[in-house]
Amino acid sequence: MKAAQEDQYLEFVGARAKALYRSAYVLAAGDSHLAEDLVQETLSRVYVHWKKVSRADSPAAYAQTVLVRTFLTLKRRGSTGERPTGNLPDSAARGTDTALRLTLLDALGQLPPRDRAVLLLRYWEGHSIEETARMLKLSSSAVRSQGTRALARARALLGDSLSDLVPQH
Repeated sequence: MKAAQEDQYLEFVGARAKALYRSAYVLAAGDSHLAEDLVQETLSRVYVHWKKVSRADSPAAYAQTVLVRTFLTLKRRGSTGERPTGNLPDSAARGTDTALRLTLLDALGQLPPRDRAVLLLRYWEGHSIEETARMLKLSSSAVRSQGTRALARARALLGDSLSDLVPQH
């Protein structure tokens, strides 16, 4: 890769890596290690095709699409080769909404991967139905119906527990 292209790529990574990580974290239902792996895989794939990606209308949307497809492929394969451990972190997550965040991530983790991807793209990232359909290679009507079903599943999983965690003003 030429120096100018490499500089463009590094600038892109600096601008988009955090947003990609946030999306990956939601897709991975709070598994920070999986989220990091997804971002690393996404950025390496973008790097390989950077000449083409840099000429795209939206390199950020291209990278987001690669991230979601990488996640779905990983879930279809069923195994990452990682082994669970009994070691727990030394401290709890920081933030005032820790219980709410953990509850939401737990519910998302129970949804099928494609449902999680639709919810992430539509409601977390704010993509339109058409953009989401293009990213997931689905029809717009499939995104609408899958989004509706995914929201219903998430609500059923959350039940009344979510209202207990949201501060009342």
